[in-house]
Amino acid sequence: MERQVKALYIITICAIVAFLGMQAYWLNARYRYALDEYAGELTGRIVDAVGEYNNLRRLDNSNDEHINNSHYRLQQQHSDTAVTVKRNVDIITYHLKAHDLLGIPHGTKLTPEQQHRAAEIAMEMEIGDRDTIGFDASSAPDENEAWKAARNVETEMKSPFTVAGIDSVLSKAGIPGEARLVRADTMIWANTMQLSHSGFSPSLTVTVPYSQLECKLVEITSPISVDDVLPSMLTVLVVSALLSLLLIICLVWQIATIVKMNRLDRMRNNFVVTMIHELKRPISTLKMCVSGIGNPRMMADGEVRAELLGSTRAALDTLSAYFSKLRDITFNNASQIPLNPTRFSLAELVGEVAGGITRPGGKTVDIDSRVDAGTSITADRVHLANILGNLVENAVKYSGSSVTITISARTTDGAVEIAVSDNGHGIPQADLHKIFERFYRSRKAADSDLPGMGLGLAYAKLLTEAHGGSIGVESREGAGSCFTITLPQ
Repeated sequence: MERQVKALYIITICAIVAFLGMQAYWLNARYRYALDEYAGELTGRIVDAVGEYNNLRRLDNSNDEHINNSHYRLQQQHSDTAVTVKRNVDIITYHLKAHDLLGIPHGTKLTPEQQHRAAEIAMEMEIGDRDTIGFDASSAPDENEAWKAARNVETEMKSPFTVAGIDSVLSKAGIPGEARLVRADTMIWANTMQLSHSGFSPSLTVTVPYSQLECKLVEITSPISVDDVLPSMLTVLVVSALLSLLLIICLVWQIATIVKMNRLDRMRNNFVVTMIHELKRPISTLKMCVSGIGNPRMMADGEVRAELLGSTRAALDTLSAYFSKLRDITFNNASQIPLNPTRFSLAELVGEVAGGITRPGGKTVDIDSRVDAGTSITADRVHLANILGNLVENAVKYSGSSVTITISARTTDGAVEIAVSDNGHGIPQADLHKIFERFYRSRKAADSDLPGMGLGLAYAKLLTEAHGGSIGVESREGAGSCFTITLPQ
């Protein structure tokens, strides 16, 4: 059984470790999923911030006196096997005063319609100096994207994209990040994001093209705090922690129950063996006495007859005491034990208990009663005698060749305290919190030849609590013990 319990311990510990490992793996995967979700959301916010900055740059161009006009041309080249589409974008800049051309006072912001009208007038009249820049936009996804790219070139020419400008927009939007302007080798038409999983300090890098035809991009790196990701996992974390805690508690509880049942099983087995051993002595005495009573010659001797009858009564009293203990110890709680409280002299009861103690041969037993003759108490006389008798018997049993037992009493507010002390072997500290348990015997007592069923102190505690009182002990191994009984009055 011990091996099975140890194996169960090991299996349970391995199961808990494996479960916690799986939980950690699952939570890590869930954290990465939540991190990816947050990164996608943050990417959208960064792209929106770049778009907002571009709109601000276009609005700032409304008072520009230069006029830009974009020409978009679509060319198709045919061959025997395919049709090749080529997109060309021309950016034409007219160097003239748009306000003068339209007759508008200088300093007035131009609307997009006014800028477009000024460009049309310049083209129709073929006035002003102009510069032309051409781009091959064949890599554009569609014509609409090529046209937008042409407008972005115009915006970049009039109001260049700056790090300070985008930082201001990002700060206003509450997005921490560091912007960097880069130029690619080829035209980039799509936004890209790259998430760096570096432990608990991940970062997101978003690349947004702001002038595709010129291969200009802004690269924004934003750190991600764990505090930004964990709120989305709060429910999962709480549920996971509760389930893990519940499972671990159940496993530990199960192991503790099995160990307790195993200990109880051992205690029951020891109790049965001990009880058989204890009952054999009075039964053997009774058999011997019955045999003597059946002998006419022995019964003719008065002294022998009296000794046989005395031994018979003592054996029957021993059996009765054992069965009384077994009966009372089976009650589920102390309140079920019937009591017959009366008022009597405590000193007389202590004298009767001291006189009824069996003194083993070869051992000196000195019982010193320090209870005042006038001390009286209200309790069940029989049960209190059993309590004191158990304590004194234990003091005699667990001592050397001589023992001094002192019984004292004092009256406090509403209670009587009875102390039974001895100078015997004492109780090890490891056993002090277990000695009042049913069927418990210390390893030292169990290994010795001393009789006992582990019921004496449990029985004394049960009877004391039936009176509404309490029992405690102070002991030091090798220096004796002192049991204190407190009974309310």
